[in-house]
Amino acid sequence: TLVITRNLEPIYGLDTAIRAVAIAREYIPDLQLKIAGSGPQRAELEQLAERLGLRSAVAFLGRLDRSQVVDLYHSAHAMLNPSRVDNMPNSVLEAMACGLPVISTNVGGVPYIVQDGQTAVLVAPDNAQEMAQAIVKLCNDGKLRSYLRDSGCRAVAQYAWDQVRPQWLALYNTYAAAA
Repeated sequence: TLVITRNLEPIYGLDTAIRAVAIAREYIPDLQLKIAGSGPQRAELEQLAERLGLRSAVAFLGRLDRSQVVDLYHSAHAMLNPSRVDNMPNSVLEAMACGLPVISTNVGGVPYIVQDGQTAVLVAPDNAQEMAQAIVKLCNDGKLRSYLRDSGCRAVAQYAWDQVRPQWLALYNTYAAAA
């Protein structure tokens, strides 16, 4: 089971993820995708899933509250972030904090928070074939899944409030002293 937790908008590339799942299901027939989020592209994405024969494989869950998102992450095998543009996606950090391996596009700020092959798998944006290959590889390689799960949990710890709070306080004090 793969999950996406994004708004259903064109900039987030969910159409690419759905196409990637269609390709990956040729190798992993029981692959499922659960999409949590709402937005203007829902009907279009549902139609795409239908056209690709993924009616029973892609579930649109709508907007979930925090505890439901955590439960979703804990029930999945990997998280997809198919964005075309992004800064610092909380969904990637949240998935890693829940011990979920991440496959993301290599856009914007993403490569500043994860490293390809170390804390996540990075693929080119709008490349369903490359994303499908990453899905198949991750699903078939238990050692890689375990490694990404562990290294992702360690890497995301730097964003915890107890780590960030003293940095913000030092920055505040620096500027307050200069004023």
